[in-house]
Amino acid sequence: MTSVTVSRSRFLLHFAHEHLDFRLPELHSVAEILGIPLKIKEYERQTKSPFLIVEVPSEDNVKQLLKRTMLVRSAYELWAEGKTLESLNERLAKLSPEITEPYTSADSTFKIVVEAFNKKIPPKEKLEKIESLPWTELGLKGKIRLENPDHSFYLLEFYEDEAGSHSALEPSSLYFGRFIAEGSRDQIRHYHLQNRCFIGNTSMDAGLSLIMANMGKAAQNKLVFDPFVGTGSLLVACAHFGSYVMGADLDYLLLHGKARPSRHNQKTRDSNESIRSNLIQYGVGHLYLDAIIADSSKHKLWRKNEIFDAIITDPLMALGNLPKKSLQITEGNSHLKGSLFSPFLICLSFVAHSLYLAVWLRCQNHLPLKTHYQLSDIFKDLLNFAAKHLVLNGRLVYWFPVYRSEYQDENIPIHPNLELVANSEQPLSTKVGRRLITMQKIKSYQENSEESGSASVLLDHYADSTFRQKYFEL
Repeated sequence: MTSVTVSRSRFLLHFAHEHLDFRLPELHSVAEILGIPLKIKEYERQTKSPFLIVEVPSEDNVKQLLKRTMLVRSAYELWAEGKTLESLNERLAKLSPEITEPYTSADSTFKIVVEAFNKKIPPKEKLEKIESLPWTELGLKGKIRLENPDHSFYLLEFYEDEAGSHSALEPSSLYFGRFIAEGSRDQIRHYHLQNRCFIGNTSMDAGLSLIMANMGKAAQNKLVFDPFVGTGSLLVACAHFGSYVMGADLDYLLLHGKARPSRHNQKTRDSNESIRSNLIQYGVGHLYLDAIIADSSKHKLWRKNEIFDAIITDPLMALGNLPKKSLQITEGNSHLKGSLFSPFLICLSFVAHSLYLAVWLRCQNHLPLKTHYQLSDIFKDLLNFAAKHLVLNGRLVYWFPVYRSEYQDENIPIHPNLELVANSEQPLSTKVGRRLITMQKIKSYQENSEESGSASVLLDHYADSTFRQKYFEL
């Protein structure tokens, strides 16, 4: 039988089954941060499969990727793949001893694990699949040890969905490989908001914060700014990767830890609740520069030079506190009750933020009462700020709320100095969602230059009605 040599650069990544639209953008960003060449086998963006074949120069590079990415569960050196168990076994039987011998010697221990995605396989069937493997050709001469073996081999199967929400009877893809490493998803638990010193009603989820930090290429000795800093969730995530961090916000009470508490049964905030306390809690207090009470869109506040390596933000965080209890909203005969993080309240919070900024701007500049500060203006101001104050190749990462049925790519604000890198959707309900927008500065801003220009929107997503009005219409 002719042996087949498998490229040592082919690996299988097993993603967590969440934030499907974020998988490839985050993986590419992490590879760029680490300077690791990454080739991806053809991958359909809408696929529900958690498995992805990649080509990376070495196993050490894969381990580097897994220490940084938040969406990869585990990685394997890929030995064979197939559409059926028979075709997989045929390929395994033709493997070159050069691939298998370093891990199959008589003095080593091993185990074989069968895992299926989208289907539960009985133990008896798992054992039958293991016994069907070409043991002789694989040269597995070591002892089997289920606890802490020297080497672990995995048979991984993906089952498609069929009509009626049932899994297919047979897998559509099968993979066999040697386990390399687990991902870093334990960091999501480590930074969980429940354990954090200082939180608010709009504090960003730990997992999404770390993903946003990766998209912004937060790294050691970089400077990251959040113009809607809130309780500093994004600063914590960026400091985790070694960046110096600072922020700004209009909410005096929140920044000084005097706003209404967000935790259940907490009457008043503790004296030590602050953004600085959050960073000190995780051992990165030395990376915190400060948070200022200001409107970042006021460019006269800043020096006219490129300051920040990344601007990573969520306008939702700039809100004051929403009610902690269930909120009831009535319009005509419509009644909606929602918990604090329901899709409606997320939508409502964007509207509230735009109104809050409008009031503040009137107070500062004595604007006429009929002056409107539209939601789209917030994002245009954000892009204008990034175009001026990001360093060249620096990144802007922010959330953009959408009515899913009406969204078009032309709704995303553009700027001559910024290039769109990624646009990933997080559905919040069947009606609404939000998109994580990542942009990169491609040329320096020139004051009074037509080429630099200003931010614009080709098709205003919020032109006809407020987010709240649209929510009830849809």
